[in-house]
Amino acid sequence: MRSPKLAALELRKFGRGRLPRAALVALLLLPLLYGALYLWSFWDPYGRLDRLPVALVNADRGATADGKRIDAGDDIVSGLRDSEVFDWREVSAEEARAGVEDGRYYLSLTMPADFSRRIASSAGDTPETGALQVRTNDANNYIVGQISRTVFSEVRTAASTNASRSFLDRIFISFSDIHGATVKAADGADDLKGGIGKAEKGSKDLADGLKDAKEGSGDLSTGLRKLDTGSGDLEDGSARVAAGTQALADRVNGVADKVGPFLKDNEKSIGETAQFVADSAGAIRENLDALEKRAPTAAKEAREASDRLTELYRTRCETTGTSPLPDTACTDLKPARDAAADVARLAADLDTLVTDHSGALEELDGQLATLQKQSQALADRAPHLSEDLDKAVTKINDLNKGAGQVAAGAKKLHTGIGTANTGAADLDAGVGDLKTGAEDLSGGMFKLVDGSGRLAGGLHDGAEQIPDYDKQQREDRTQVMADPVQLASQALHKAPNYGTGFAPYFVPLSLWVGAMVAYMLIAPLNRRALAAGAPAWRIALAGWLPVLAIGVLQVLALMAVLHWLVGLEMARAAGTVGFLFLVTGCFAAIVQWLNARFGAAGRILVLAVLMLQLTSAGGTYPVQTSPGFFNAIHPFLPMSYVVEALRRLITGGGLGPVWQACAVLLAFTAGALALTAVSARRRQVWTLDRLHPELSL
Repeated sequence: MRSPKLAALELRKFGRGRLPRAALVALLLLPLLYGALYLWSFWDPYGRLDRLPVALVNADRGATADGKRIDAGDDIVSGLRDSEVFDWREVSAEEARAGVEDGRYYLSLTMPADFSRRIASSAGDTPETGALQVRTNDANNYIVGQISRTVFSEVRTAASTNASRSFLDRIFISFSDIHGATVKAADGADDLKGGIGKAEKGSKDLADGLKDAKEGSGDLSTGLRKLDTGSGDLEDGSARVAAGTQALADRVNGVADKVGPFLKDNEKSIGETAQFVADSAGAIRENLDALEKRAPTAAKEAREASDRLTELYRTRCETTGTSPLPDTACTDLKPARDAAADVARLAADLDTLVTDHSGALEELDGQLATLQKQSQALADRAPHLSEDLDKAVTKINDLNKGAGQVAAGAKKLHTGIGTANTGAADLDAGVGDLKTGAEDLSGGMFKLVDGSGRLAGGLHDGAEQIPDYDKQQREDRTQVMADPVQLASQALHKAPNYGTGFAPYFVPLSLWVGAMVAYMLIAPLNRRALAAGAPAWRIALAGWLPVLAIGVLQVLALMAVLHWLVGLEMARAAGTVGFLFLVTGCFAAIVQWLNARFGAAGRILVLAVLMLQLTSAGGTYPVQTSPGFFNAIHPFLPMSYVVEALRRLITGGGLGPVWQACAVLLAFTAGALALTAVSARRRQVWTLDRLHPELSL
């Protein structure tokens, strides 16, 4: 009898009563308990975290920074409630501590009292970090603690980002303030440059004016020096004239009776003396006229120079506010102003002297005019003196009197002109110093104009380089700098939920269990074929095909429930189902051989092989995270390849692992059937062990 017919006869036994039929139904539905129920139980646990009661303690008292109220704790509470991650319950600190301890709350999150103050401290001198306090209890649930670490890490990152945004926004506002202040400084430098330019022009004009004043003071000093010399000569000459006229008068008056002959004998000498007096008086009158004319002019020029320098010092150095001149320029300008004032006073004193003695000078001039006139008249009349002695004596007495007055006035004039000469010399020296200082000031002002130009240019360049952000630009930059590194996560063939990710692990587990239970109800080796002496390979197929058929039905039932009831979406649905047909055939062949070869002990070995496959297949954590033993056996067990292939078929990806798994499963299936055939051949020979087995299940 052929193997398919033998397999059909084996399955037909399940239709001979209620209990066999119930057993067949249970056998078909058994994989659903391992596959569908397991996957359904934790299909999407992360989507139901809002059902977990979690204690929330907001003890934050808030803070104030830069005149603004900061309530970081309230902001976090509001954000947590909007996120709906957990079932947040606001409680006191004591209740939260007790609730986590006794299991009422899975964990607690606390915002301490100084949370906002620490965050606001970033704008102060002693910045501090704010700390969110999380309390977990692994005795309640270890996985919840792991989940909370991930969730609260995101909460901490969000809170840190908000604090950083506030701090960075203040920095960018400071940039704008610095930019504005620099622009104002640049504008002020422009004004300074303009003021210094005007001051430079004024200092140049001052230097030019002092140059003219120097020339005038030099002329005045030279003229007064000459005038002093002339007045000295005048004093000496007038004194000699007065002495001569006095001697003449004495002689004339003393020897009046002898005058006639004397005059007759000295007519020529008297005429020459009178002519000399007349000429000297004319020369003195000319010098007096020059002194009267030049003294006011010199005083005026010196006063104008002093006024210009005083006005320059007042406007550039004493004006309220920032001086357009540096302190060193003002320091140099003050002595120049004082010297000019001294020179002006000296010139004024000279002018005052001339002005105060203008009456005396005029009187002296009148006296000189009289003396000149009388002397000239005497000179003219000298040849005729002897003819008019009385008249001559009277004139000589008048001449003597006038000569005495001239001598006294000439002495007084010489004294005044000497003082004026000294003042004029000081004036000339002072104006010379002023001229030198003004020239130095003009040169310094030129350099200052150049330096202020470079300062203004540098400030404008600096203002252009300092950023000035508007509100939108600040928001864009603070957003980037507060969270400069974003995780550009790209999940290739992403599993939509937890259950989909674990389906490649639980589906083969359920099929292995299905094959294991099937061989509890179906003999691994067909007894009729053994009794009939059928070929060993036919016996092996006859025991394998019924379980394969049941396995195909198990696959169809399991995948129908997972897809339409649980919600499993497969990238390659037909490929997944076809591959599972191969998987159930391979598992059935392995379980068949273990039962056929080892008998009752084979059932224990089936469980052991299942445990080894579950722990080394990498269905939960990557196998590389397991101890070395599981890494060593991983490549030699079929479920390792099944899990990897189902991941590609369900979630997508390259089919290389699928084809590799198919080859491995075919090899395991063929090898297991061959070993089962060997076991069947051995079972056809009766031994004492078969007649009296040591263990029977």
